[in-house]
Amino acid sequence: MTFNFEASGSRRDILRAAAAGAATMSFGAYAQSAWPTKPVTMIVPFPAGGGTDAFARPLSSQFAKLTGKTLIIDNRGGAGGTLGASIAAKAQPDGYTLFMGAVHHTIAPSMYPKLDYDIEKDFAPLALMANVPQVLVVNPRNMPFADFKAYIEAVRKAPGKYNYGSAGAGTSHHLAGELFKQQTKTFITHIPYRGAGPALQDLISGNVDMMFDGLGSSAAHIKGGRIKALMVAGTKRNPAFPDVPCAGELGLPEYTVTTWYGIWAPKNTPADVQARIVDDLRKASATDELKTIWASNGADFGNLTPQQFGTFVSNEVKRWSAVVKASGAKLE
Repeated sequence: MTFNFEASGSRRDILRAAAAGAATMSFGAYAQSAWPTKPVTMIVPFPAGGGTDAFARPLSSQFAKLTGKTLIIDNRGGAGGTLGASIAAKAQPDGYTLFMGAVHHTIAPSMYPKLDYDIEKDFAPLALMANVPQVLVVNPRNMPFADFKAYIEAVRKAPGKYNYGSAGAGTSHHLAGELFKQQTKTFITHIPYRGAGPALQDLISGNVDMMFDGLGSSAAHIKGGRIKALMVAGTKRNPAFPDVPCAGELGLPEYTVTTWYGIWAPKNTPADVQARIVDDLRKASATDELKTIWASNGADFGNLTPQQFGTFVSNEVKRWSAVVKASGAKLE
């Protein structure tokens, strides 16, 4: 199954709509709202050190420079990211609590039948901040294979011997692993953690063998030689890691999985405040500092209006529901 990041319509139409929407919302925001007059909290629903953090913290720094107010990162890990989402959904809708979620939150409705929030109904979509391809990374001591071919041969010869860590049951890390097992006809054991950060640390230390991780959190460790990248998902190599082969050239043309990160506000946040937030997020994303960080993490910026982002989220909920059903994935 292929996961298509771009919204419907031509790329040119999307960019024109995004620019028009940003310009319109920006004028209204500055005319009506003095936001922010105090520090803003952004709930990140995973422990520090994961992929969400890799984008949230640089963003908070640029936010402070633009607004003169602190953007506090509040890590609330647990339950595959749904605990932090639940807290954010119930926050005061005044613009002083934001939520930075991810693709995991469009998977959760299919994995957690008793969620006490609705990602589509209880939040106001603001911006798609980053889109990052998944990468298969291994601990080089546990899996000392020269390349993907040697890796897949070893995995096929020993079903269940090797394991992979994830940010938790129902996250994109988990579903990426299940999809990989389907397409390669292999069996590797899933080890869920309370966030990508703890899972990645255990991968580095050798307590788990591999991960299907977003490049955002793995990039620095790959460059530092602490883990090894064997494959990047998709049909083309990533410019940040040109030596890592893509799934398409390794005989897996349908293995295209991305991790994306977005920002929401609690529903009923005033429209003029939402507009000001969107305007500041767009300004931050245009800075050279963030462009450099995003590129080094192999990420693209989203160019969607809030309305387009909302449609994108709805489509992702439907898409991941089909993946969960086909894989038979369950909470563990």
